[in-house]
Amino acid sequence: MELPVISTSGSETGKTVNLPDEIFGVTPNDHAIYLDIKQYLANQRQGTHKSKERAEITGSTRKIKKQKGTGTARAGSIKSPVFRGGGRVFGPRPRNYSFKLNKKLKRLARRSALSYKVTDSNLTVLENFTFDAPRTKEYAALLDNLKLNNSKTLLVLPNKDENIYLSSRNLPKAKIVTIDSLNTYDILHADNVIVCEGTVESFSKF
Repeated sequence: MELPVISTSGSETGKTVNLPDEIFGVTPNDHAIYLDIKQYLANQRQGTHKSKERAEITGSTRKIKKQKGTGTARAGSIKSPVFRGGGRVFGPRPRNYSFKLNKKLKRLARRSALSYKVTDSNLTVLENFTFDAPRTKEYAALLDNLKLNNSKTLLVLPNKDENIYLSSRNLPKAKIVTIDSLNTYDILHADNVIVCEGTVESFSKF
């Protein structure tokens, strides 16, 4: 599968790149995508939620009224969950939400997500570029040239570039990742995926 290489000015450079079909042309597996995104979102959770149960509430343990003859239900402690200020029944406790997925399944999910982007014509191959200094205006102009300034974009770089990263940090709809940290959630969350020309070779290990 061949795609044209686009320049930073938004025009075609006349060059093309060959995207491997085993990565960008697979039959998408929706269940693999679902599991990978579910794991990604679960890993983002801190799991530090906690509420006090009746054994952890500070309060007197004396019997607050006599057992019989009151006409209401018996009550033995002010820390009972039925009273205001009492402990919570089966409240949340700190826990780890992460779970394991096989590497092959995660690889299939990423390739399925990329194949969806290619099928929907939402993947752009951009010529290699860099900035001399961090400038948000320059990165915004780049997106404007690509007619993507109003879309959520994901730029995939072969290596970390601090100037490009800092230039995009203040743009709420722009995100930049390296090929090593690319994941299924980021691919599908973006309206358009921009792949630098030098990144294409690295997809062979993806």
